[in-house]
Amino acid sequence: MSQPAVVPIEGGAVTHRFVSLDTYDVRFPTSREFDGSDAMNADPDYSAAYVVLRTDAVGGGEAGGESTEGHGFAFTIGRGNDVQTAAIEALRPYLVGRLMKEVLDDLGGLYRELVYDSQLRWLGPEKGVMHMAISAVVNALWDLKAKRAGLPLWQLLSAMSPEELVDLVDFRYLSDALTPQEALRLLRRGERGRQERVQALLAGGYPAYATSPGWLGYDDAKLERLCREALAAGFTHIKLKVGADLDDDLRRMRIARQVCGPGVRIAIDANQRWDVGTAVEWVEALAPFDPWWVEEPTSPDDVVGHAAIARRIAPIPVATGEHVQNRVVFKQLLQLNAVSFVQLDAARVAGVNENVAILLLAAKFGVPVCPHAGGVGLCELVQHLSMFDYVAVSGSMHDRAIEYVDHLHEHFTDPVRMHRGHYLAPLAPGFSSTMRAESRARYAFPDGPVWRAGADAAGASPSR
Repeated sequence: MSQPAVVPIEGGAVTHRFVSLDTYDVRFPTSREFDGSDAMNADPDYSAAYVVLRTDAVGGGEAGGESTEGHGFAFTIGRGNDVQTAAIEALRPYLVGRLMKEVLDDLGGLYRELVYDSQLRWLGPEKGVMHMAISAVVNALWDLKAKRAGLPLWQLLSAMSPEELVDLVDFRYLSDALTPQEALRLLRRGERGRQERVQALLAGGYPAYATSPGWLGYDDAKLERLCREALAAGFTHIKLKVGADLDDDLRRMRIARQVCGPGVRIAIDANQRWDVGTAVEWVEALAPFDPWWVEEPTSPDDVVGHAAIARRIAPIPVATGEHVQNRVVFKQLLQLNAVSFVQLDAARVAGVNENVAILLLAAKFGVPVCPHAGGVGLCELVQHLSMFDYVAVSGSMHDRAIEYVDHLHEHFTDPVRMHRGHYLAPLAPGFSSTMRAESRARYAFPDGPVWRAGADAAGASPSR
């Protein structure tokens, strides 16, 4: 693959370059306590196919080199994280050796370069392992750009002009639903009151909902205890996993509703478990407990099925998005009135650029965005996207909340901060995506101390 020629600037001086793209297979043994368990994923080990883009800029290294490195990752749940890591490594030739300024000044161009590559597209197109690899790299570049600007990503994006934001988006396949001119109008409208919304975020944060009480593997006593703890922490919206056994779901919803009372929103999440007819029957059975929404009731690729379910279970809303593979499927879901809540994911589609497109689509159709964050590091990322949406795109927090899970934040240098059921706005420069070096080493798979200790105790090597 050919590399761009060296471009001298500023009187012939050569600027800094990307010198390496390093990857790490990092896995956390969350399955041991059933954290993250649901009807389709009984034993997830939350994992990150992690990437660090390093430059030859002068700085303090990983501990203090805010302007020298960009960090990103793709989220998986264990087996296959090595495959995802290898996909990220395949993108090394696109960055290493290139001028840092040239790339960071045109992240719309870099995004399109990766997504348009004909041979990479053949592996998708624009979906699956390769698309998620592009997400990890694109997000790492945004992390670096925000660090060099000295701003958290949400503020960096919010300070960009409408024209600069539109340039980030690939409108191919979207123009029947959203044109660049319409996007410009939305963003120019969003310019009014930006600074007031920034101050509101800094003062009060952004609403969250709690998924941690509702993992499917928890027993009834733990469900009840965690519901009470969520209420005490200020959450007014929780989510329960459903879909494995209807009698169990009826009992668990009854417990949650008795603990929470009628004023707390309780969403349900089937994690793609049902066919269309089963979804309708199951949700109708749970309807007496007033579910706030049903999430992923069927295959994320079945747009028509989502639309049929939405019609048949109304007024109970449908939410989906964490496994939606690209902006085109989101467009179709919105066009067919198949979703009432868009649940974008920071690491599933091709990074910040494609998520800007999804936010604009949701704003065009007037559908609130409630991002997915049930995974290691996802809370850290999506807070930036929702806050940018509030400041510069939708201008609203009405019926919006960011998912929150209460584990693994300690492994990041800029972990989320919560207060009374709200995300406090991140203040550190970057995308909050930097995992601590000691965590990367300790949870490296398969030879990190945590996994080696588990293998030694079991008398075998960890399963790949």
